[in-house]
Amino acid sequence: MWHASKYQWQLFCLALGFFSRLPIPSSTPYSEARMNQAGRYFALVGAILGALCALVYGAAQWWLPSSAALFVMMVFSLMLTGAFHEDGLTDMADGIGGGMTTERRLEIMKDSRIGTYGASALIMALLGKFVLLSELIEQVGQSITAIGAVLIVGYTLSRAVAASLIFDMPYVSDLSGSKSKPLAQRQTRLELGILLMTAAVPCLFLSAGAVLALLIVAVVFRFGFKRWLQARLGGFTGDCLGAAQQIMELLCYLTLLALGGPILTGGAG
Repeated sequence: MWHASKYQWQLFCLALGFFSRLPIPSSTPYSEARMNQAGRYFALVGAILGALCALVYGAAQWWLPSSAALFVMMVFSLMLTGAFHEDGLTDMADGIGGGMTTERRLEIMKDSRIGTYGASALIMALLGKFVLLSELIEQVGQSITAIGAVLIVGYTLSRAVAASLIFDMPYVSDLSGSKSKPLAQRQTRLELGILLMTAAVPCLFLSAGAVLALLIVAVVFRFGFKRWLQARLGGFTGDCLGAAQQIMELLCYLTLLALGGPILTGGAG
């Protein structure tokens, strides 16, 4: 029992170290097999990151206007993750936007320089988060509980959707030539189930209408994004998963804003 619990803790630490700048034990073992299994905790890491960002926003709001508190929270989020997912979005936009063949697109993605497509995508993503969250804050009356729920759901669900692409898509990038960290390339049904169940838990705090809307958006986005990647790359790369997370997070905020009604269970928020 102790050995099994220790092993799961090590997998979680591996996922936490992969997706954030939070410190993990230096003794945490790594292997390709462990990295694949750690994928089951990607959504849980998202929930923790979302909760930390919500705490920072709540603390900043005591001394700053809501827009300034939101800015502080977004800066904290970028520092917390090392802009990991934003980097993926930027590279994918450059690669698919600037390459005419699959080989050329993958080559551009591995280039650390940022082009017009990547810069545009990054600017719009950050601006989009600020605008959508600002509007949501105004809509829910600056309720810390509601904003916290929105952030946790957005961070968790977006990472679950992105990581789920590993389950039924081939990995198409060469790890030896990639500038990014090693990535989980395989996913079992058990790992996918844990991932999705973790994403479902924060949604329990939302109203039934909000959950249904997010579920529909998530399914449609995953289906469309998967087909789009297959047509242009024949599979996924780590950058594509980062881009999927960023886009899905934006879609979460956009969906909740478009509903225009109560966000939390019981009509609160």
